Amino acid sequence: MTLRVLAAMSGGVDSAVAAARAAEAGYDVTGVHMALSANPQSYRTGARGCCTVEDSRDARRAADVIGIPFYVWDLAERFHRDVVEDFVAEYAAGRTPNPCLRCNEKIKFEALLDKALALGFDAVCTGHYARVADGVLARGVDEGKDQSYVLAVCTREQLRHAIFPLGGSTKAEIRAEAARRDLLVADKPDSHDICFIADGDTRGFLASRLGASKGPIVDESGVVVGEHEGAYGFTVGQRKGLRIGTPAPDGKPRYVLDISPVTNTVRVGPREALDVTEITADRLVGFAGPPPARCAVQLRAHGEVYECVPEVSGGVLRLRLARPARGVAPGQAAVLYAGDTVLGSATITATAHPAATAS
Repeated sequence: MTLRVLAAMSGGVDSAVAAARAAEAGYDVTGVHMALSANPQSYRTGARGCCTVEDSRDARRAADVIGIPFYVWDLAERFHRDVVEDFVAEYAAGRTPNPCLRCNEKIKFEALLDKALALGFDAVCTGHYARVADGVLARGVDEGKDQSYVLAVCTREQLRHAIFPLGGSTKAEIRAEAARRDLLVADKPDSHDICFIADGDTRGFLASRLGASKGPIVDESGVVVGEHEGAYGFTVGQRKGLRIGTPAPDGKPRYVLDISPVTNTVRVGPREALDVTEITADRLVGFAGPPPARCAVQLRAHGEVYECVPEVSGGVLRLRLARPARGVAPGQAAVLYAGDTVLGSATITATAHPAATAS
């Protein structure tokens, strides 16, 4: 029996080629564009996002060239609740969310996949640069485009219904193939930044929803060195935009070390104070069993990989890093790897610095 596949088509080159490859492989493919904004003009346009009327039209033209049926599904309400509101709530709680990761979890591999299965489809196809076999996720071969990190929040059962046709290709190969297939999106720029923040001003976006809330900026000893308009406007590791009036005694730059939403306080200090050697995380996803005695962990999309010793107990993951990582913030995902294979992911809740772990 021919596999029925729903191809998520964002309007970009990657999802168009993924749909074309799925159709060429003999699957019964239907294209669908997810309308994620109740007011598309409020989201980015052109290279600035994947949620616009322009993108919907590009996806439809690509489906016509491929020769597959095409539909637009309205998921705006679900996207606003599960991605946009979650983004605001996480910042308000002093955490640093990844909206692309949440979109994969809640929209593409929950809302979209659930609806696809209910309609009789066997799998969902996307343009992610990753590989999957029997529900096990692995990196894509293009190191610069690999998206396994932002897909690691998906369960193994969800991944058993996922097809990633681009996992074995590079971005350059995909653009060249799109041109050969006469897809007009072959040279369309990649989307970047956060699609639902129209002007790219994250702090302004959060301020419009959370309001101004003045609070102190303190140094490591607790001395007030400045004032802010809202702790939500800062992230751990941030250097620019602190607007501190009092220079550090050594004249070196200060960085955000942590954020306390309860006291509305931002603490700053030297760069080396950002070093982290222990990480605690919860919300474990994808683990088929206890992790190995040693493995690797990635702490942000396209970030460095660190060797670590993992330990799971009572639904909590603890990691001891072989070397310090910097700028690790609660709310980020910790994704464990054995080589190119994803072992599972968890959401960071706390970190510890070398001085603390040595005592």
